Amino acid sequence: MKTVSCAFTGHRPQSLPFGFNETDSRCIALKRALHDQIINLIETNGVTHFISGMAIGVDMFAAEIVLGLKAIYPNITLECAFPCETQAAKWSENLRDRYFDIASKCDKETLIQHQYSIDCMDKRNKYMVDNADYVLSVWNGSHSGTGATVNYAIRQGKPVIAINPVTLNVDKL
Repeated sequence: MKTVSCAFTGHRPQSLPFGFNETDSRCIALKRALHDQIINLIETNGVTHFISGMAIGVDMFAAEIVLGLKAIYPNITLECAFPCETQAAKWSENLRDRYFDIASKCDKETLIQHQYSIDCMDKRNKYMVDNADYVLSVWNGSHSGTGATVNYAIRQGKPVIAINPVTLNVDKL
């Protein structure tokens, strides 16, 4: 039986209405919307494998939600797709600790390339889309890395679920 998979893409905190404040009610509501969409993908679409690019913000939120849902859905798996070995090198200690905690609990690690290059994030994003049946995005419609990933997924014929980070409206693209 084929594994059905979903990749996550979304904005960094700087592009979200609440920034880095995860106690903000808008962040809590966004995480709830992500949680609900992940459960819907599991229960309605049979998704059992999730891929996170492990960037600060939406990628890490989604990965943590999947890890939390393993208690209810023990057959789901989390893959961390790292663009390069130094992805978290310049982050704060708290963010690095969170990143390595997620990585230590994931089921599969994929390293796209060893050294940083200007296109390693794009290569990571394409890897995730190419290995997913669905893409779950938190996207405000902007021209950004998230926007490029959403547009690539659409060109590849992948169903995209887009949560607007301001209105929390969910659209199927």
